[in-house]
Amino acid sequence: MSDYTPTPQDRFTFGLWTVGNPGRDPFGEPTRAAVSPNDTVRRLGEIGAYGVNLHDNDLVPFGASASERDRIVSEFKSALSDSGVVVPMATTNLFSHPIFKDGAFTSSDPKVRAFAVQKTMRAMDLGAELGAKIYVFWGGREGSEVDGAKNPLEPLKWFREALNFLNDYQRDAGYDMQFALEPKPNEPRGDIYLATTGHALAFIETLDRPENVGVNPEFAHDTIAGLNFMHNIAQAIDAGKLFHIDLNGQKVGRFDQDLRFGAEDLKGNFYLVKLLEDNLYAGPKHFDAHALRTSDAEDVWAFARGCMKTYLLLKEKAAQFNSDAEIQAIVKELNGGGESSFASGYSKDSAQSLQSENFDVDALTNRSLPYEKLDQLVIELLLGAR
Repeated sequence: MSDYTPTPQDRFTFGLWTVGNPGRDPFGEPTRAAVSPNDTVRRLGEIGAYGVNLHDNDLVPFGASASERDRIVSEFKSALSDSGVVVPMATTNLFSHPIFKDGAFTSSDPKVRAFAVQKTMRAMDLGAELGAKIYVFWGGREGSEVDGAKNPLEPLKWFREALNFLNDYQRDAGYDMQFALEPKPNEPRGDIYLATTGHALAFIETLDRPENVGVNPEFAHDTIAGLNFMHNIAQAIDAGKLFHIDLNGQKVGRFDQDLRFGAEDLKGNFYLVKLLEDNLYAGPKHFDAHALRTSDAEDVWAFARGCMKTYLLLKEKAAQFNSDAEIQAIVKELNGGGESSFASGYSKDSAQSLQSENFDVDALTNRSLPYEKLDQLVIELLLGAR
């Protein structure tokens, strides 16, 4: 039995905007004092986190002078060195400032689009200086409320132009960054472009260098829309495009809650962790979540520890599932038929052979499928009865 103490080898990460969230929401002011990025990093090191992620303005305030920027970054580097925490991922805030009220890369104004790319280039410089090798693009303002305002093909073209330019910029600068698109169906825009993992995967194939661009799916974003997050992650893994992942908690159909990982849908999260562990996902496991508005400063760190401990608990349960004789016997019974007769691909001979094959439809129809039994065993496993 593990003591569930996280270590950097678990590759757990938090954003400055997550554990640093002061409890503000759209309807209320902060409920706790802001924590400096440097203190945040040192505390993350103390609780066993691997890394910290950031938007540009999480660290350097919008409009800061060059000298102020250099001072802030220098002090932050010292905090990273002192704590042993690294920066595996960075991103750009293209959603808070009013200039992005109608989008950033997809704004109807070409000067806003150019400013967004400039801001991203400078944020990439910052990320590279701090060691980031993954760069995430969340298009929170890339969307619409009034579809008559523009031809929907134009924003896709503008989005493509921005990503192609930035991908060439990072390569020319020698940053060796992988890009990851973060889908979301809505909020803060009424409808956001590239709403799901599937949308993003299809769009990536239209880019100049699709091999360098993947996805960063988030549990809450998919759950808001009632999607099965684990299925979307499986598709991303199958495509070789799971470059980063955001873990949190969310109730279906609610606003973007960003609850503690595991706070909702334990069974769904169990299957998610099992998928990641069974397929040897080695990237950062980022908790894009924040403590409840009711939390005080210390409760925030209980939240952070809880995210990591729940993942480790579910990882242990996944190993138990894989070694449980009764569960594995059912899984084998359900999937023990081997390959289909057409799995090796098409040929005239294989097509003729399949055409002439006689199937016992009644026997296939009446085949036992003990899904209820399997699901109950999983519930018992999760509740500690196995």
